[in-house]
Amino acid sequence: MTATLLFGSFLGLLVVGVPIGIALAVASLIVIYSLPFLNPDFLFQGLVYGLNSFPLLAVILFTLAGNIMSRGGIANRLIRVAELFLGRVTGGLGIVAIVACMVVASISGTGSATVAAIGLAMIPAMVQKGYDRAFSGAIVASAGGIGVIIPPSVVMIVYAITAQVSVTDMFLAGILPGIIIGVALMVYTYIQSRRHGYQGSDTKFSKAEALQILQQGILPLLMPFIILGGIYSGLFTPTESAAVGVVYGLVLGVFVYREIKPQDLYGIILQSALLVGAVLVIVGASTAFGRILTIERVPTDIANWVLGVTDSKILILLAILTLLLVVGTFMETLAAIVILTPLLLPIVTSLGMSPVHFGVVMIVNLAIGFVTPPLGANLFMASQVGQVEIEKLSRAVIGFIFAMIIALLIITFVPWFSLVIPELRTG
Repeated sequence: MTATLLFGSFLGLLVVGVPIGIALAVASLIVIYSLPFLNPDFLFQGLVYGLNSFPLLAVILFTLAGNIMSRGGIANRLIRVAELFLGRVTGGLGIVAIVACMVVASISGTGSATVAAIGLAMIPAMVQKGYDRAFSGAIVASAGGIGVIIPPSVVMIVYAITAQVSVTDMFLAGILPGIIIGVALMVYTYIQSRRHGYQGSDTKFSKAEALQILQQGILPLLMPFIILGGIYSGLFTPTESAAVGVVYGLVLGVFVYREIKPQDLYGIILQSALLVGAVLVIVGASTAFGRILTIERVPTDIANWVLGVTDSKILILLAILTLLLVVGTFMETLAAIVILTPLLLPIVTSLGMSPVHFGVVMIVNLAIGFVTPPLGANLFMASQVGQVEIEKLSRAVIGFIFAMIIALLIITFVPWFSLVIPELRTG
């Protein structure tokens, strides 16, 4: 009855339009008042405890670093480098957009920031070369989801805190799956480009121009190596690496490229704070929500029920994948992680699945929700920056969704891709 009241009130509040973070807190408060052994202090303690986490600082700082990168001219220089090497192949501009998203993802840590940074430059460029506008937007929207898979990833930090696993292990585990998703999207883009006659760029770079592009791209390309290299070498923690990314981005944007003026910093910081504020409300409120579930043994009961229905690992994993695909279409990714991780993790660990591997599977699964209506955060961002109707964009993205699902199945049933690099680190 407690679980029914908790989830029923939460879903009811969502239906009437209450923001997710507030809905989590109010639903928790309703249950707290219904249980004689709890009092409202339990909710407020959960809020404080949930936010009293050093790794959460990385969420704030990576969001700020992503905004600085978008405004500071870093993304445009990365696009030019990708175009130099890949722009002339069939569907070259689309493939360049995907590669650029993968590189920018290793800096911004979020999907929407990646779509905004790449879409503003690449969607008009593809349309100018004859690409269908909806197809161009679908490429960027889909590839933008890699922002939460390739490290550093804000979503992975939240999962690591929720599941109590190493942030560094999660970052390492996301490298190969992120590349697999990117390759799947490139293959589909190439096939569709050949079918519709989307040729590569006809721009020919002289040796002097190529050298200039590489010279301008060296400093932006160093950014992910500094951030990730510092983490994996043990030089600094993920949180400290986020601070390094902010400083490095500011140096490039303000002093080297001079595309960020001192008066722009207030707006960049304010925008980042507004984005992060919504995330932190969800994380804090979900802590009390999750503690109520634990007290009432809801995760254990669900795990026992599922395992009682079938003992087939394949069927259980397929059911979980389907659930996450459905949830991803209407629930914000961070909220889905903090709510569902305590419920699903006991099930998969009882099947012998590593929490790190499951984290990657869960995040990849929910990332597909970035491009599936009605939520589809990346779809709406691509629609805005690419000036394309959301209905046309939703139809154009269907093929990319199938490509991502195929990659998801490979990542799910071949754990090696997620675990090989973390295992190398631990020896």
